[in-house]
Amino acid sequence: MTGEVRPRERNIRASIQRIGGSLAGMVMPNIGAFIAWGLITALFVPGGWLPNARIAEIVEPMIKILLPVLIGYTGGRLVHGPRGAVVGAVATMGIVVGAEIPMFLGAMIVGPFAALLVKLFDNTVGDRVPPGFKMLVDNFSAGIIGGAVAIFGMLAIGPAVEAATTTLGDGVRALLATNLLPLVSLLIEPAKILFLNNAINHGVLAPLGVTDAAENGKAIHFLLETNPGPGLGILLACLVFGGQAMRATAPAAVVIHFFGGIHEIYFPYVLAAPRLVVAAIAGGATGVLVFSLTGAGLTATPSPGSIIALLAVTPKGGYVGVVGGVVAAACVSFLFAALLLKFGRGNDSAIEQGGAVRRAASHRAR
Repeated sequence: MTGEVRPRERNIRASIQRIGGSLAGMVMPNIGAFIAWGLITALFVPGGWLPNARIAEIVEPMIKILLPVLIGYTGGRLVHGPRGAVVGAVATMGIVVGAEIPMFLGAMIVGPFAALLVKLFDNTVGDRVPPGFKMLVDNFSAGIIGGAVAIFGMLAIGPAVEAATTTLGDGVRALLATNLLPLVSLLIEPAKILFLNNAINHGVLAPLGVTDAAENGKAIHFLLETNPGPGLGILLACLVFGGQAMRATAPAAVVIHFFGGIHEIYFPYVLAAPRLVVAAIAGGATGVLVFSLTGAGLTATPSPGSIIALLAVTPKGGYVGVVGGVVAAACVSFLFAALLLKFGRGNDSAIEQGGAVRRAASHRAR
């Protein structure tokens, strides 16, 4: 019996590592683009260090169009080379247009999916086309498949993500109504990783916080999503224990996240190693618990969510609770992330881990 269970466990672990490797393969090559967007956002948005309305116009197109398309392109390339990359980018444009929020998760789905369809077409039909018609068939097949998946993404995936956002918002409201504040991190932190942070914060928490702040002079609602502690702990753990790609980019991400307030900069690191969402939840819940016990709150929503912005809207005498919650969240998320990364660099990335598992399985088969 034991001999049967262990191979099954190894297969499950290998499957999880392959999924993690695929996500990492789509996200990590584009970290530089995320950092570029984060720097521009931190510096030039109205609440940034060097506000400039003209330059800030770049911010929204980058996060809503450029970054999802890059992920879809990369995912398509992993599946079927340059042809898959082009079709993946075309398909991603459909979900970009079909949703009001950044569609990174959607790009990870439709990019590889569209490329897989092209690959199946090439393997079954494309190889049988006469040489004189090869280019014509290749171009039209890519265009038809990419366009069809783009339309499907716009009509189906976009509405599905918006429905998920509404459901998460309802869940957050229910937890707030029952005073189970630490448990709200079970919804907020995974939602943030899927780039639903602004929808949760400005669509749910901010309106509730405004009402509470009008009565009490402060509101804990403003701290639930904007706390930079969980992200800081994860980034520090990636800096110390992560793979090579993580270690190379984490220092810049730490500065952009903690002092620039651009939380989106750490989401790709969690997407590349999905198990780190546990660290985000643990850190977020710890921070909320400290905020609750100390009676911490802010007078308004900090925007962007940097430590400087948090302190700027902290009422007089409330700094201990706010700083304590941020520090506690960072420490807990760091410890959990370090454990999840196994307190060691080991293989340099999720991609290499997946490759190592596959090589080992192949060796055993021989």
